[in-house]
Parts: sequence; C-alpha cells; structure tokens
Amino acid sequence: MKVLRGSAVLSSATLTLQSAPTAVADNNRLRLFSGSANVPFSQEVARYLGMELGPMIRKRFADGELYIQIQESIRGCDVYLIQPTCHPVNDNLMELLIMIDACRRASARQITAVIPYYGYARADRKTAGRESITAKLVANLITQAGANRIVAMDLHSAQIQGYFDIPFDHVYASPVLINYLASKQLPDLVVVSPDVGGVARARAFAKKLDDAPLAIIDKRRQAHNVAEVLNVIGDVEGKTAVLVDDMIDTGGTISEGAKLLREQGARQVYACATHAVFSPPAIERLSSGIFEEVIVTNTIPVPEDHRFEQLTVLSVANLIGETIWRVHEDSSVSSMFR
Repeated sequence: MKVLRGSAVLSSATLTLQSAPTAVADNNRLRLFSGSANVPFSQEVARYLGMELGPMIRKRFADGELYIQIQESIRGCDVYLIQPTCHPVNDNLMELLIMIDACRRASARQITAVIPYYGYARADRKTAGRESITAKLVANLITQAGANRIVAMDLHSAQIQGYFDIPFDHVYASPVLINYLASKQLPDLVVVSPDVGGVARARAFAKKLDDAPLAIIDKRRQAHNVAEVLNVIGDVEGKTAVLVDDMIDTGGTISEGAKLLREQGARQVYACATHAVFSPPAIERLSSGIFEEVIVTNTIPVPEDHRFEQLTVLSVANLIGETIWRVHEDSSVSSMFR
C-alpha cells in the first residue's frame, strides 16, 4: 500500500493555494481541536496551519457515556472541530455533538464543525413509506448542538448542504485525486460512473482530465449494499477505465462494475474514491485482482488490517487546512477549485 501526503499530489494546475498561512498561526483567536475518529489527519491539518491541536480531556464513564472537557480558554475564539463521522458512526457523531456543546458553553465566538466524512448521508430522501431521512436528522442535531458553520468533503449527495440553515463549505478531493491520476499518464483513459446517480461527479472528473470520454454503468439495486449490474453505456474496449465514486463501502457496486468493464474489453481498471469506508467484505473484493489500483484519501483512517497491495492513500489534509485558513480569513473557498 502506498501513502502519499498532500504536498506530493497537489499542483497549481488543479488547486490554487495561497502562501503559507503564517497569519493563522499568529492569530490567537483561532483554535483547532480533534475528535478521536482520525487524530493523525487532524495533526496533518494542524501542521499545515503551523499550529498545535488544542488540549482536551476525553474519557468514558463505566456505562460508556462520553465525557469531554476543553483544557484551555476559548472565550471569544473561532473554534474548528475536526471529526469525521466514520465507524463507529454513532460514537463519533455523539462525540462531535458533545464537543460542539462544550465549546458553545465555553463562550466560543464561532464553532465550525469540520467533517471530512459526513455519515448517515445515504438516506437523503424518502424512497419508500415510513423511512427516516437521516441526513437531515444529523444536520438538525449538529445545528442544534451549537455549530455555526460546517466544512465537509465530498458529500454523498450535494443537496445535503440545503439541510443546514447555517453556512456550509463543501470541499472536493478531486484536485488531489486528479493530479495523482494525471501524473500516471494513463493511456486511452475513460472515466466511468458506477451508477446513474454519480454521472455529474464523473463528468466533472473527466473534464479535468483533459476532457476524457465518459461511460456509465447502468445498474439496479435490489437492496441496501446489494447491486445488480446490467450494462455499460459508452465505449470502454481497449481503454483504461477509472471508476469514480464518493465512497467505497462494501465494494459491491464498484467491484461488480469492474468485472463488467473487464467483460466489455477494458484493458485496465482503476478505482478512485474519496472515502474508504471499507465495510466487510470490501477488502476481499478490492484485493481480488480486478483492479490495477484502488485510490482513496485519508478522510477516514485505514487500519493495518484494511490495507492491501493495490491500495493507495492520498492525503487531503492540506485541502482541509487551506479551507480552514480561508474561512478564518474571510477569503474565497471556491477559488481553490477553479
């Protein structure tokens, strides 16, 4: 498995970064804290900003209840809380809510929840009777806890931004992923969406890869985490196919798509996703030999037992750090991706 830091895969052609954020490091009103979900990622963000993570006590009572106490004064400060709501989702979400509440009660001026991976995002609408829209429920919980702003990366559905009545900065990992793919100089590249719902994402991806051709896998899902692949729309014969998605959970959709692309004559198949959820049996599927490479980012920590030879992890900590700096300095975030 390869692990690449953000500086190794960012270029001025795909991401516009300003000069080193020394102003942030000198501003005593900025505070950065990390939840327990992905501490190494938070440390990378802090290094980019030239800061240290704020001190915090985190412990559990005998019955599993979580206790959090901020260990420095944050009165009148702009506080950024970094916490992806990945596995264990409920624990990490509750930890984020408690951190927000602790900062609100400590009189922080503004609280920004930095959520590299936004969990519960797949239930973003009702597709059948008597269902919960959990993406909206989580938005309500975070807002009511006291967050004033949200920073999140590659939402499962872009409309989730509309579930919040507070400012929301949606950040994309595509500059890092695209620059890495461009550096490989893959021949006869075709970008493939694993389903119809991801066409917009794949089209934007293909446009930034020198207007590479686009293909779509038509599938019908019979149940959650169960996908039936039907057909490929587009020409993939003799080409290098790059499957692009926002996340890889059990790996069923993307691995079945790769098999179909092989059957349709694709010479090589790469998988590219932002969030490495990797629920069983994802590792067995992804490491079975159908992919030349599986490229993900470090929004979610990848433990040792989830790593395999074809896996490459790219760091997006610099992107999140740059976003925090620009939000704090009231600069444009969208200009990073032009």
